[in-house]
Amino acid sequence: MFVEPQQGATYRDQLECARAADELGYDGFFRSDHYMAVGGVDGQPGPTDSWVTLAGLAVETRRVRLGTLVSAATLRAPGVLALQVAQVDDMSDGRVELGLGAGWYAEEHAAHGIPFPGRRFDRLDEQLQIITGMWRTPAGQTFDFEGEHFTLAGCPALPKPRQRRLPLIVGGRGPVRTPMLAARYADEFNIGFVRPAVAAAQYERVRRACEEIGRDASSLVYSAALVVCCGESDREVLARARTMERGIAELRATGLTGSPDEVVERIDEYQRAGVQRLYLQFLDLKDLDHMELLALRVIPQVATDTAVDGDRPHSPRA
Repeated sequence: MFVEPQQGATYRDQLECARAADELGYDGFFRSDHYMAVGGVDGQPGPTDSWVTLAGLAVETRRVRLGTLVSAATLRAPGVLALQVAQVDDMSDGRVELGLGAGWYAEEHAAHGIPFPGRRFDRLDEQLQIITGMWRTPAGQTFDFEGEHFTLAGCPALPKPRQRRLPLIVGGRGPVRTPMLAARYADEFNIGFVRPAVAAAQYERVRRACEEIGRDASSLVYSAALVVCCGESDREVLARARTMERGIAELRATGLTGSPDEVVERIDEYQRAGVQRLYLQFLDLKDLDHMELLALRVIPQVATDTAVDGDRPHSPRA
């Protein structure tokens, strides 16, 4: 389950969704990381911080994995983010994953007094080095880093995540830097809201990037995030599309739209394109019936070798 709370959702709304995910059999609850609504909505009652929210959900859920898709690297210093994520991982008993991107939303930075620097992919590269380096540093030793954009001196590199290797997600559509960053640092590569053929082409770029550095390309999970708009009838599908303020044609082109059987067929297209893990984006957080419909009528039909958000058996706990 993947949600966009900055568009207008409280912590309680997210808690209801996360609990529904827990109870209905979803494997994970992931959220975006923004401090301001995107598009022409006011975002009332206001944004919620992703890692504050996930800390609360860590102690109020039992089973689902929790994470961001994706945190903007521009919003937090890398040492602080590494600390926050490790703490939430401990609070959740090892159920956290970190999606990290370069950041793109200049307006939210200006609105909150946060610098929006240039060369963000260079900075993201350093941030990934710092976060992974801090988590790998043996207890009792310090971590030092000197880069062009960040310097850490005598960092205690604490706390450590509960998991031996906390999964890192890198994604996007960039043809060169994004695949290379994923090959170097990520456990998962994600692409969002594209047709199957576009996803397949980007996955191939990631595989080639892995080959260039001698990494086994099959060691990454290849995932996609897709808006879902499902209903038992055409009328129900149309009503949900109107609530989401999306056109049916748009939703059918780059989403999972239609009856449960139609959604299953569409998922199969993405599986054949190489998708191994799906994030189902629900744009109406209050429509718990929609989430239940997918859980009862769609997820049981999806092949067991595709995770519908969060199943990551290769992420052992300490």
